Amino acid sequence: IEVSDEVFNREYSESLVHQVVTAYLAGGRAGTKAQKNRSAVRGGGKKPFKQKGTGRARAGTIRSPIWVGGGKTFAAAPRDHSQKVNKKMYRAAMKAIISELTRSERMIFVSNVTIKEAKTKEAVKFLAKHKMQKGTIVVDEITSEVVLATNNIPNIYVTDVKSLDPVSLVSSENVIMTAAAVEKVQEWLA
Repeated sequence: IEVSDEVFNREYSESLVHQVVTAYLAGGRAGTKAQKNRSAVRGGGKKPFKQKGTGRARAGTIRSPIWVGGGKTFAAAPRDHSQKVNKKMYRAAMKAIISELTRSERMIFVSNVTIKEAKTKEAVKFLAKHKMQKGTIVVDEITSEVVLATNNIPNIYVTDVKSLDPVSLVSSENVIMTAAAVEKVQEWLA
């Protein structure tokens, strides 16, 4: 299979890949935790006792963080963890990851995925032929046969070029890519 040097033979930039992978993972965070601070806790509008003459420390509200039932001092609020990554950076990181996989001989190119029927046995045979225990299979278009055949195999993920992401590539031991997928990847990243 002919591959372009622009996509499959780029310099690997660890800092760029780290930034893109971190941003990708951060974007998946929910960030939905919340607690009540002194102003959000119900009640506490009235001064509990007069300022002077009681011998106690002065208090303006029963919802002070010092009091039982009071608000949390630095209450957590829902927040968005997503980070901005430029398209150029994202594409450069994808090229770097793909190039590194190719250089380290962890990228296997095949003409097509030869899984004819939706049987795990077929998929196991195909993977054994390519000496692959865990990793990602990248196809140009996902078929139900391939998905059903690989569903029951641990650590094997099937994806198409549209759904290809940096995390699945970085965390893959090996990657099998079809010729049609190579064409689409080159079209996308070139």
